[in-house]
Amino acid sequence: MKNTPVDYKIAKEVIDSYKLSHFGKATIREVVAISSQLEELTNVEFIHMEMGVPGLKPAQVGVDAEIKALQSGIASVYPNINGAAELKKEASRFIKAFIDIDIDPECCVPVTGSMQGTYASFLTCGQCVDGKDTILFIDPGFPVQKQQIVVMGYKYESFDVYEYRGEKLQAKLEEYLKKGNIAAMIYSNPNNPAWFCFTDKELKVIGELANKYDTIVIEDLAYFAMDFRKDLGTPFLPPYQSTVAKYTDNYIMQISGSKAFSYAGQRIGVTAISNKLYHRSYPGLTQRYGGGTFGTVYIHRVLYALSSGTSHSAQFALAAMFKAASDGTFDFVSEVKEYGLRAKRLKEIFKNHGFKIVYDHDLDEPIADGFYFTISYPGMTGSELMQQLIYYGISAISLETTGSNQEGLRACTSFIKDHQYKLLNERLNIFNENHPIV
Repeated sequence: MKNTPVDYKIAKEVIDSYKLSHFGKATIREVVAISSQLEELTNVEFIHMEMGVPGLKPAQVGVDAEIKALQSGIASVYPNINGAAELKKEASRFIKAFIDIDIDPECCVPVTGSMQGTYASFLTCGQCVDGKDTILFIDPGFPVQKQQIVVMGYKYESFDVYEYRGEKLQAKLEEYLKKGNIAAMIYSNPNNPAWFCFTDKELKVIGELANKYDTIVIEDLAYFAMDFRKDLGTPFLPPYQSTVAKYTDNYIMQISGSKAFSYAGQRIGVTAISNKLYHRSYPGLTQRYGGGTFGTVYIHRVLYALSSGTSHSAQFALAAMFKAASDGTFDFVSEVKEYGLRAKRLKEIFKNHGFKIVYDHDLDEPIADGFYFTISYPGMTGSELMQQLIYYGISAISLETTGSNQEGLRACTSFIKDHQYKLLNERLNIFNENHPIV
């Protein structure tokens, strides 16, 4: 290997020291650790595209509200396990303003980020009905959610939806649901990592099958309103964020403050449970807990056991951001469009150097530019490409860890700095010399 920006020998030693049996299955945190260690050892700047961390400033309206809350002395007071009344009210209003769905404030529950929201959702869903003990992942998806399933000892099944979009989705989903063991199914919309968005027709299929097989849908809206092909930023006016909630009452939404509001550090989000599901009793929950509804068990048993509540001051931050967005005084969608601009530039650089966009179409439309995109290189598996790019100071994660059957990498746009477009171009020139396309 000639002229690699990162010393090949040092990089190989560091990678080998992690004793990974298969580099393509390295976790996001392991890739971050390897790239950060190499930066320190070699003094070579890395182009970090492995971790989905917001790269924009936090919304000021949230910062101001949290400071004010802290100055009022609430840090000494345990938060109400149900959530601050102000946040619950504003979450309900925000959902109406940008999704056009009615969910009562009671059913909007603050969580320490969507990570906790999904963990608690998986745990509760898997206890509702005896025999329904498996979570279905409509992949590709966020790798850590499967890790959550492993941690709690649950079962899961998954399939790559790449070949089953549109009319093919119904038959594929029924293949799993008709077994009768699926407690819940989960997907992200927009999708992490592929960035496609399910259409209303596809969401209708998911919703109707959830009704038919009495299965709960967990809709991960971590990248809320970030399909930049549509103007989703005007409160109480269409177009709205697409949702399965139009077609079923068996749903849970995860709404995160991390990406849409760049408020990741404070670990704050909302789990919004449909009114009907919140108040529904299940035999498994009654047997285990002696009573309660899905919503009360979720809050008073599961969340209480996990964290005894969510950061008090961060709840006031999220409430203020929701309120300003719904009032129309805070255009949060325009704030995060920067990610789309970065993706467009990055994709062009990669394509100019012979890379392909793996998930390049969203049914009949070109894929949107956003927080993530996917790349492959002729003649290389995703694992090989991931390791090779490390030698050029470029870090990303393999699609293999996301449940995708495609060979390639997920690249995140959030950490890209202005000077790194030129740097990326220079490094890929060297990469092309060492790996000519046959």
